[in-house]
Amino acid sequence: MAELELGEVQLRFAELVWQREPISSGELVKLCERELHWKKPTTYTVLRKLCEKGLLQNIGGTVSSKLSRDAFYAAKSERFVEESFHGSLPALIAAFTARKPLSEQEVKEIQRLIDACKKEE
Repeated sequence: MAELELGEVQLRFAELVWQREPISSGELVKLCERELHWKKPTTYTVLRKLCEKGLLQNIGGTVSSKLSRDAFYAAKSERFVEESFHGSLPALIAAFTARKPLSEQEVKEIQRLIDACKKEE
């Protein structure tokens, strides 16, 4: 499993890759220069670190993800619920709704998600 702790800079970089993958490392350097105002060495340093963390890969000069954006955020969410609420999704919802009631639309959407999970069992 990839290391899920990313700083703001690493996350911005990963988002650029996720939006455009696969992308050549040369194009990535140009993109980072344009979007982040980075020099080539900075781009390769951050790329190397994210490859070491298991999030991205650079094979033959083509950069792509080893962990998709959706999988990354799903894993971060699971980790947050585990660490903050001892793995209890109902405890998370209870904490969230204690300060802000759910709208009727939110209730319907959550119920739809629950019903979809039940059908998969």
